[in-house]
Amino acid sequence: MNPRLKRSAASFGLALVTTLAQSAFAQATYPPTPQKPVSDNYHGTVVVDPYRWMEDMKAPEFQSWMKTQSAFAADLLGQLPGRAALRERLGQLSDAGESTGGYEVVAGKLFYMKRAPGQNQARLWQREGLEGAERELLDPNNLPGEPGKHAIDWYSVSPNGKLLALGLSKGGSENSVLRVLDVASGKFLSESIAHTGLNEGGVAWLPDSSGFAYNRHPADERYNKSAVYLHKLGQDAAKDLAVFGWEVSARHKFAIPDLPYLRLSKDSHFALAEVLHGDAVDHSFWVAPLKQLKGAATPWRRVIGPQDRVIHAALAGDKLYALTQKTASRRQLVSLDLTKPQAKFKAVLPAGDSVLQTLEVGDDAVYVKALDAGVSKLWRVERKSGAISTVALPFEGTLRSVNALKDGKLLVLLEGWTQAPQSLLIAPRKPGEAPRQLSIQKPVAVDTSGVEARRVMVKSHDGVMVPLSIVAPKAAALDGQRPTILTGYGAYGITLEPRFAATRLAWTERGGVLATCHVRGGGELGEEWHQGAHILNKQNTVADFIACAEWLIANKYTSPAKLAGTGGSAGGITIGGTITQRPDLLAAAQSAVGLSDMLRMETTPNGAPNVAEFGTVANPAHFKSMYALSPYHRVQEGRAYPAVIVTTGANDPRVEAWIPAKLAARLQAANPDGLARGKPAILRVDFEAGHGMGSGVSQRLDETADVWSFFLWQFGEAGFAPKR
Repeated sequence: MNPRLKRSAASFGLALVTTLAQSAFAQATYPPTPQKPVSDNYHGTVVVDPYRWMEDMKAPEFQSWMKTQSAFAADLLGQLPGRAALRERLGQLSDAGESTGGYEVVAGKLFYMKRAPGQNQARLWQREGLEGAERELLDPNNLPGEPGKHAIDWYSVSPNGKLLALGLSKGGSENSVLRVLDVASGKFLSESIAHTGLNEGGVAWLPDSSGFAYNRHPADERYNKSAVYLHKLGQDAAKDLAVFGWEVSARHKFAIPDLPYLRLSKDSHFALAEVLHGDAVDHSFWVAPLKQLKGAATPWRRVIGPQDRVIHAALAGDKLYALTQKTASRRQLVSLDLTKPQAKFKAVLPAGDSVLQTLEVGDDAVYVKALDAGVSKLWRVERKSGAISTVALPFEGTLRSVNALKDGKLLVLLEGWTQAPQSLLIAPRKPGEAPRQLSIQKPVAVDTSGVEARRVMVKSHDGVMVPLSIVAPKAAALDGQRPTILTGYGAYGITLEPRFAATRLAWTERGGVLATCHVRGGGELGEEWHQGAHILNKQNTVADFIACAEWLIANKYTSPAKLAGTGGSAGGITIGGTITQRPDLLAAAQSAVGLSDMLRMETTPNGAPNVAEFGTVANPAHFKSMYALSPYHRVQEGRAYPAVIVTTGANDPRVEAWIPAKLAARLQAANPDGLARGKPAILRVDFEAGHGMGSGVSQRLDETADVWSFFLWQFGEAGFAPKR
């Protein structure tokens, strides 16, 4: 067929599907949403908020409205014929192998999380050595006498390997209750400590395994006013001694968003206290003799402050190793002698082209994970000599974890866009010895040979080159007809690294393309990249995403009629900005648990920590930038927007459900005929989920099937037009 006739046929087919979609909803209307305008005056600018009433999430009116919206969305999505088959395919791919993570090697035992095919939630496992007999320690959804859906939020193994502290929460709430598990019997001890959801990195066990230090927040706070407590096994938690944090010591001068943690090391006589200043990337660190943890009387000495620009630090005997970005955006590794109060930082690993990200301390060396041209690199620095070398990795991908073992070897988990995760044993001291793949998880039984990943650089609005990762079928014709999903994030200096997902094949085997725009605000190119879209210049995050969308269209991967955009959490700013600024670029979009009301986020429990990243309305310059970008406030009456599916979890503690709800309501009100035109804005609510942490596999796959089916309908793909 003549190419021009092919395009005409394709255009006719899309037009026909669009017409059918319009007729299917010609008489449909959105559920009613009351408007109760409230006006605020910010530095002389009056802002009207018609949906302020939604912020009282416990009110019956909001709960009823959310359930009505959820039912409306479920009914619409249930009319997409291809959705059931797509969900089935996603389930098949998800069960194509085992997934593992969270490795801890303690006292000759390996502890890890594993989800086997057919299981809805990862379970806690333990095996003798790295390849010995394994046994299941805990199934969070089968707790005797504790019904309901639980998740293991975090865990830490005691130094003797006999006990395990973990956080359990319900419904994706992240409201962890700290429990202690006896490894031998698999039974819980008497400990049950509430309000411990902030221990995302686990707890700090005492060297003799008699107790641990942990973070606990007040019952009426979620992120603020927390302190580190010292707990002895069997002791009433009410008697636990606060050793660091809010109101423990006046001279520490804790502010509202400060989050304190304690870190201990098996070979150090010091205790290390780390303070996160909300979501600011630069942390503070204090040290004290481990034997002198005496509550408020503990002789803490601050060794690192925000001015030192340190993002990560770890104890190694009497030294402290730290990654600092004070003089280099891509960071350098420095050390500090803790036995000398007046000691200065000593450069250990100089800054270079790669971005230094995290560090792991081994008995003989310090290992630094770095990002080099989009893939992981691993540096090794000997603790005694300071000799520097790189550790060879078998393929270009992402190091999800690095565990230094007693024999000088490394247990690493490595994966890529098209390479399934591999658990590898590496011998850095024997460079010629090939990495050995371990049998911790069964291989993923999917064929990715027909899929390829590439990375290109895209010129943004101001000439800055932005990385764009593309996963697509190898033989994909560049005809502008590829169903394409573009994703972006861009906050906190977080990097979107190559990650494997077997379920991705459900899209690529349809000829589809999945792309990730590494927008400014992330950490892909160091702290300079993060600061490139921070508060006053946050617009660059959106502009970079738009540039990547335009590049995909210009290079014939897709077209506006076949392109969807997604952004989650802080990425809600990214996708929300694209929807409101360039609606012509997208056929559809998803805002997932998205930060879409930038002016009122500050009023939530998680608001104060986020001021460091997004700004505060109390600052006139910040307000001007936030108001100009806030997706909820940028929606205009009567403007034609892409079809939008807003997704949220009713128990979200990070971006409360009313924030995405407001965006959905605003889009519906601004375009009441969008539904009749086949370009709806819908709100999908999972009432047993939160921000995504703790969600079971079935919940994730259900959401993916809904969102992808919604996109395919909007692309005019055969089999996805609504039934009625």
